[in-house]
Amino acid sequence: MTEPGQLSSAIHLPNGFSFAAVTAGIKVSGRLDLAMAKAAPGTTAAALFTKNRVVAAPVEIGRQCLAKTRGRVRAVLVNSGNANCATGNAGTLTCQQISRTAAHLLGTQAAEIFPSSTGIIGVPLPAEKITAKLPELAALLEPTTRGAEQFAQAILTTDTRSKMASSQFGAGQSIVSLLGIAKGSGMIHPQMATMLVYLFTDIAASAPELKQLLREACDPTFNCMSVDGDTSTNDTVLLLASGQSGVRLRRGSVRKQFAAALLAVCRSLAGQIVADGEGVRHVIHLSVEAARHRAEALQVARAIAHSLLVKTAWAGADPNWGRILAAVGACGVPIDPRRISIYIGEQMVCRAGARCVFDEARAHQDLRRLQCDVRVLLGRGRASAVFTTTDLTQEYVKINADYST
Repeated sequence: MTEPGQLSSAIHLPNGFSFAAVTAGIKVSGRLDLAMAKAAPGTTAAALFTKNRVVAAPVEIGRQCLAKTRGRVRAVLVNSGNANCATGNAGTLTCQQISRTAAHLLGTQAAEIFPSSTGIIGVPLPAEKITAKLPELAALLEPTTRGAEQFAQAILTTDTRSKMASSQFGAGQSIVSLLGIAKGSGMIHPQMATMLVYLFTDIAASAPELKQLLREACDPTFNCMSVDGDTSTNDTVLLLASGQSGVRLRRGSVRKQFAAALLAVCRSLAGQIVADGEGVRHVIHLSVEAARHRAEALQVARAIAHSLLVKTAWAGADPNWGRILAAVGACGVPIDPRRISIYIGEQMVCRAGARCVFDEARAHQDLRRLQCDVRVLLGRGRASAVFTTTDLTQEYVKINADYST
């Protein structure tokens, strides 16, 4: 058992959930592409979705389902290889048809089936391939680590590896477990990122309680990361609570413990998504400090993280601090350049908005590492924000130039 806020190297399966995955033929690769997580009766849920105004059919239907059932979910059904986005009314009808078929197999109502899709936009979702495989998928459901790992594999697209994180803590004589499973590699940008995240726990909580905790956990994690600055149409973070541990969220210090565990799992998954970004060679932990307020710090951080000149410099491990300074100056914050300092690793490379003496070879070596810290001090206040981002490489261009062909 881990302490709240700490992760375990083992996978702790929360009680009340079963997992399975199959190959439905949606992906041309022939890999797993259809996954299900079945939840115990009475499971509550809350979700956050993409801020993109162009949204996929499963996002629209997922929102409607949570509203209709007041946060009750009996199963999560995910397909990869096809986003079911920009597919018109046919895409909506297809999603509804698949949910009805799954609900019939599981003995529940269609509104309690939460759908998700990820993959290419604008291609009709082959409903017949999915519905044909649903009986097999339902028969394979099992409350095992193997089942959860196959679920994690089946939801991937351009990811090179699955992403999981787990935590567990004691509450009186009981144990609460939390498991997070995610996918995400490209089109990663805050609010949200191009990702699907499923968080499973056996704590007992209402849907409104889960929604508040989910917002608190997502703000400093999934909303503080970026690979390429593009916002997807399918992004979803779903938190499900089966209540099977018998521990209520409102009991004593349980909320504080659970919030710490949830934050740790989300932080781990966010880090795994960025590290597995398309073509990524360098992960940058960007800290913007001495801002007037956190929103200002985030505005500066996003400007730096999305600058192509900055990102390509990082790709070459080039300590070109001038590009960082220029991005800050163009971000819209009324900064005074004479108050800005920049650090790469532990070295100050810019003081008072101008060059200072530093070891360029050492800064180059710092940026060559898989992970590097970059700090920007604005000299405006006491607020700060930490933002995780990446370089931009030729491999990223290659992956996305060939994505639909």
